[in-house]
Amino acid sequence: MNEISASDLIRLFDDWKTLFATERDFLISLDGKVGDSDLGITMSKAFAAAAEAVAAEGEASGISKLLRSAGAIMARTAPSTMGTLTATGFLRASKALDGAESISTAEMATFWRAFRDGIAERGKAKVGDKTLLDVLDPVARVLEKANAASKPLGEALSAALAAAESGLEGTKVMVAQHGKAAAFQEKTVGLQDAGATVGVLLIGAMAKFVNG
Repeated sequence: MNEISASDLIRLFDDWKTLFATERDFLISLDGKVGDSDLGITMSKAFAAAAEAVAAEGEASGISKLLRSAGAIMARTAPSTMGTLTATGFLRASKALDGAESISTAEMATFWRAFRDGIAERGKAKVGDKTLLDVLDPVARVLEKANAASKPLGEALSAALAAAESGLEGTKVMVAQHGKAAAFQEKTVGLQDAGATVGVLLIGAMAKFVNG
């Protein structure tokens, strides 16, 4: 698959829905170590609602409107910190891809750059703070390089997933600076960040969808 169409995007959201339903208990357990244990519930609810919303919209709505609908319903359905941040990511991506008829490597780089920047601004976080950004930043950077090198979408996403996994591993040596985890300070060292784990799951499902 060299590009993602509007109909593909609807199917991708269904894959994300299934993924986060499957990983719900894992994310609850991971978040519970230094958080409030609601991450798995938040993500499963958010993506279930988003999948239903984009399916109801239909492919004729186009890429940008589908992403906007997903972000809007996430914000209403899962108004927790992570739900709000994820919603913001999709809403920013929607604006960035206004007019796009499909998502190839160029649009994918634009998507994740906007997603990253929106979350950074909304969450007032930076790379190194042990958050989702420690996965999103390398993903966006790798995709921009892949686009500059004219790499096909599948290859670009495989490289982005590898960067995401490396970024997630890197969070284990960091001290949490945001949310409830920040109260645990040094106790967070050795643990992978729960939000960053969500980022890897997102990009991993996307890579699998395109390459599968």
